[in-house]
Amino acid sequence: MNALSTTDILVFLLYFLLVAGYGYWIYLRKRKAITDTKDFFLAEGSLTWWAIGASLIASNISAEQFIGMSGDGFFVGTAVAAYEWIAAFGLVIIAIWFMPIYLKNGILTMPQFLTRRYNETVALIMAVFWLFLYVFVNLTSILYLGAVAINGLMGGQYLHTLMLALAAFALIITLGGMKVIGYTDVIQVAVLIVGGLATTFMALSLVSEKYGAGSGVLDGFRTLLQQAPDHFHLILDKPGPDAPQLEVDKYLILPGITMYFAGQWILNINYWGCNQYITQRALGADLQTARTGILFAAMIKLVMPLIVMVPGIAAYVLYQNGHLPQLAGGKDGAYSAILSFLPSGLKGLSIAALTAAIVASLAGKVNSISTIFTLDIFKKYVSPDADERQLVRIGRIVILVAMAVAVVFTWNDTLGIGGAGGFTFIQKYTGFISPGVFAAFILGMFWKRTTGAAAVTGVIAGFLIVFFFNSFAVSLLGHETILYTAFRNASGAYEIPFLINMGWSFFFTVVLMVGISLTGPAVNPKAFLFEKGMFAVSNRVLVMVVAVLMVLAALYIRFW
Repeated sequence: MNALSTTDILVFLLYFLLVAGYGYWIYLRKRKAITDTKDFFLAEGSLTWWAIGASLIASNISAEQFIGMSGDGFFVGTAVAAYEWIAAFGLVIIAIWFMPIYLKNGILTMPQFLTRRYNETVALIMAVFWLFLYVFVNLTSILYLGAVAINGLMGGQYLHTLMLALAAFALIITLGGMKVIGYTDVIQVAVLIVGGLATTFMALSLVSEKYGAGSGVLDGFRTLLQQAPDHFHLILDKPGPDAPQLEVDKYLILPGITMYFAGQWILNINYWGCNQYITQRALGADLQTARTGILFAAMIKLVMPLIVMVPGIAAYVLYQNGHLPQLAGGKDGAYSAILSFLPSGLKGLSIAALTAAIVASLAGKVNSISTIFTLDIFKKYVSPDADERQLVRIGRIVILVAMAVAVVFTWNDTLGIGGAGGFTFIQKYTGFISPGVFAAFILGMFWKRTTGAAAVTGVIAGFLIVFFFNSFAVSLLGHETILYTAFRNASGAYEIPFLINMGWSFFFTVVLMVGISLTGPAVNPKAFLFEKGMFAVSNRVLVMVVAVLMVLAALYIRFW
């Protein structure tokens, strides 16, 4: 890889100064964030619909997509787009049915939802689960993958320096509070999309040029369809007994049609609707603004595979035919390899886009860590009498500590993020708590009989059942049962696709929670009450919903 040119560095510095300067200007205008917890953690009432939508995307799209999803695009192809396109459908569900419940009941944090609907025990268990997940899975993987990607483009000698620089950049934004994060995310998303599309344009042009198919983007895309037809199927076939190991490895991470009846929905709806990191962007707004912002994010999600997946498929086609000799670091090196072809200046813009995605996600994630710890643990159990200024100060200390812990654990890749493949690492380990959490939320929202005892049992059982299927089911039940088919992985051990594990964990957790709840009252005293017309939508929201669903249907019809 070649080091950055002077033009690239100037483009990147311009991006940095623009974001940092704008963030500081917002901070100076909103000094209340120094003493007001709702403003610091939620930017209550001040984010517009477009700021909410942009912030949702900026917080979601990070190194795990640019590097990890691009890597899975290289490895398996269009099937990985399910994570983005099912997310768009999930956002429709969140906008219509989840947000009215949250906003009507004044929910500010996800543990607060669990407290109001169930009890303090459920909320505390989940607060601890979320903190560990956010720090040791999400924050670490974003930081590690981002530093590895940019390091590859700068000559491969600055990994640790880049980790510190990314962490510092994110801290500059985060310490100003949620309002600064929300509005700087608008710039981040603009840079992310422009820079990401520039990379896709260059990748497709490069493919068409190398194959003598012309020089246009459409020529390049048609070449991808011709050279890698197996990479353009959303549904993978189940491998037979004699299937090559490569096909088995693909199926293990994206198990065909069965994943749509199992973990794919659980991951997406849980992530977008029951996740402090995401929902807090909309919790400070009114219902119409929140819904419009969420659906705006859904529209952007529909086009994200063009930015984060297509370059990976282009890298595969180029690599298979000897046109990408500089590919290093396995499939997660695909995006960086494509970036190395960009001309001076455009490479700086693309690195700025990658950095925007990384920094926005780091800032959003660490703000959520701070919010949960400060409001749901410190305020409740350590210092109930703490005033607003003290809580904001504790929140900032938590931000610094969480980022420091992430740096320590990514310094030498202690958690093995690089070996697992970044995107799969995050999805798999998030999946350990998603089934139990989602079961507690969905039953708590829509079934009045669900009890606190059922919720406590569910969040713990959900984790244990996933752990059982992941680690013990094959040795105890065999590799072929009515519940699953286990396949030999690259190491020779039998493994059940983790999305299938999640599906069965959710199913058995729901059955367990329903059984426990049936021993309680017909209507739990803490059940949420629905008002007539509570879920009604405006004409603008309806148009946006129909647009998302029509585009989604067209994509699945084309690439099934």
